[in-house]
Amino acid sequence: MAVNTIDINVDVGEGVGNESQLMPYISSCNIACGGHAGTIDLMKHIVRLAKKHNVKIGAHPSFPDKENFGRIVMKMSNQELLNSIQKQLLNLLTIIEEEQTTLHHIKPHGALYNLAAVDENVAKVIVKAVKSINLPVKLYVPYNSVIASVAIEQGVEIMFEAFADRNYNDDLTLVSRSQKNAVIQDFDMLFNHVYGMFYSKKVVTVQGTIKTIKADTFCVHGDNPNAVKIIKQLKDKLKSLNIDVA
Repeated sequence: MAVNTIDINVDVGEGVGNESQLMPYISSCNIACGGHAGTIDLMKHIVRLAKKHNVKIGAHPSFPDKENFGRIVMKMSNQELLNSIQKQLLNLLTIIEEEQTTLHHIKPHGALYNLAAVDENVAKVIVKAVKSINLPVKLYVPYNSVIASVAIEQGVEIMFEAFADRNYNDDLTLVSRSQKNAVIQDFDMLFNHVYGMFYSKKVVTVQGTIKTIKADTFCVHGDNPNAVKIIKQLKDKLKSLNIDVA
């Protein structure tokens, strides 16, 4: 009998095509809904997979920029950004309703996620979009971020998210992907990274500092070439320590 549970989430529907392999090992998924990636047919396929494997379904909206995979900040008015996020959420919600299941959470993607962590204006637009769908969904956000504060203030339930396969700076931002040490490749290092955040609520930054961090859910990037292997190993190792992925 497991004494603890841990939520492992993965970004899906982004063109990698490994969703059927990932689903048996994860507990949450974040489905791209047309902003940076994703088609209606692909969303339907992934919603059905998630239902089959009892995986919690999340929406993964972004800046509407497929060319740059949502990884570059776009200059948009508040209304334009709100309209785009709402359209993306509606894309997925329509399918979720057709498949008679439920939306569990919303997690912004890429540049939108990173900007909302520090920019109150963008954070407020995202929270407004979340509230506009009038459903009891959670918002996945970084610990100690601006969007976390805005969501709490406006009565939106949050889950703090940490990244299993990414290194952190002293200010708890992720090390830029332009740096060689941005992604953690070694499994033992990755496991110690996750376990430290889960068990001790601490993370060792690339500067060598130990920082407090809270995480209710851990993300492994689905576009990591070794994502399936990493998640399977992670689930097996956690299970050996009486920690269930759920």
